[in-house]
Amino acid sequence: MGGSFDGLFTVLLWLVAVFLVCTYVSWRAGRLDRLHARVDLARAALDGALVRRAAVALELATSQLLDPATSLVLATAAHAARTADADGREFAESDLSRALRAVVDQPGFHEALGDRAGPLLEELDAAAQKVLFARRFYNDAVSATRIARRRVLARVLPLAGHAPMPEFFEIDDTPPALG
Repeated sequence: MGGSFDGLFTVLLWLVAVFLVCTYVSWRAGRLDRLHARVDLARAALDGALVRRAAVALELATSQLLDPATSLVLATAAHAARTADADGREFAESDLSRALRAVVDQPGFHEALGDRAGPLLEELDAAAQKVLFARRFYNDAVSATRIARRRVLARVLPLAGHAPMPEFFEIDDTPPALG
């Protein structure tokens, strides 16, 4: 009787061990899934912030508050940022950031506009700040996902399924000095 009890105990231990390993693997797969969902949501928020910034920049360019040359430069950069394909998006968004800073950093910019553009400049400042924070949040989510996918278990077992490895979004997102 003692031999069958030892055999049953051994089988029970193996079943518990297999259950625990399967539970852990399932938890890791669920974590990767949640991280990928977080990346997707952060990317959507980043895209929304970038589109909003481009729209406000275009609104400023067409507001007749700026001289024609400055309006043309800003409108061109905003349009390029809104219509860029996936490969050129980072460059176009960086170009818009530089164009916004060049417009705002012109000597006498704030004095020339006075109070006429106050609400529009506040909206532009808010949109630029949202881009800054949305990009940081997105890149943090990408970093956490990439770290989780580099772990041994995630590399050995296809825990991420067919999800592509997320890529960082690197742009010059320094906001213009509107304040």
